[in-house]
Amino acid sequence: MTAATTQYQNRFTVLLANEQEGWHQTVRHLLEPQGVQTVSARSGREALNLIESRPIHVAVLDIQMQGLGGLQVIKLMRELEQAPPAILLAAELTNHLLHEAIGMHVFSVLSKPVDFNVLLDTLARVMRKHYEGRWPSNEG
Repeated sequence: MTAATTQYQNRFTVLLANEQEGWHQTVRHLLEPQGVQTVSARSGREALNLIESRPIHVAVLDIQMQGLGGLQVIKLMRELEQAPPAILLAAELTNHLLHEAIGMHVFSVLSKPVDFNVLLDTLARVMRKHYEGRWPSNEG
């Protein structure tokens, strides 16, 4: 294993699942200079495949994606052995949605359009709560 491969594997990895390419680019440009690796999915099915195939430390999922939406992805990923904490993005924060998200142990539900400072703060809170403020290791 090369040093570059080891460095790649030991980075905090955030899955960005959203159909909007511009959104992916903006979030990637905010996170990657801070040492955060991002992986992108344009659909719920693609997001689920990424979660099943590689270490993901937090999943940021849009509630409205073609095929599987964010809530459906969360339901399916909860069946996995090591499901990452999830942040849900929604255009409309209804009581029903918030109640359902709480019942599914979603870490946070953020309103769209996303305030990037709020997203960064939420990711920092995920790291503190789930990873004790340290970059998690991707090793077995």
